[in-house]
Amino acid sequence: MKFNGSIEINQSIDVVTKLFADPNNIKEYQEGFEKKVLVSGDEGQDGAISKMYYKQGKHEMELTETITSNKLPNSFEAFYHHKHMDNTMKCTFTDLGNNKTRYDTEIEYTRINWVMPRLIAILFPSMYRKPAQRWFDNFKTFAEKQNTEQ
Repeated sequence: MKFNGSIEINQSIDVVTKLFADPNNIKEYQEGFEKKVLVSGDEGQDGAISKMYYKQGKHEMELTETITSNKLPNSFEAFYHHKHMDNTMKCTFTDLGNNKTRYDTEIEYTRINWVMPRLIAILFPSMYRKPAQRWFDNFKTFAEKQNTEQ
């Protein structure tokens, strides 16, 4: 299952990608995010592996992120592993001039090995798209609230 998103942010590409690259900002736009812990490699660099921890009510989730290509401010690609599924994320950033940036993303679930999530993906694919779109929209709101002198 693959889906794309695109959003225009009223900030320069430098501000947008600086905010995107800072793991301390994730909590500002991803509900339930608790922390990101570097496991190996250099933070933010190709090959870096980190554990990401989320909590939704009583449910806790741990993801392993492997950065496959960090060419910011132009693009960022990573692989995410969870015990029940894997996905890839490709993000590109385009300078639109006049302090505007287009942020495009492509998310592809490459493995879903638990019955219930697989059924949801087949019957209700929007259940996967909606949280991603919400985080996308939250990032736009967060980025546009930041001082442009960053």
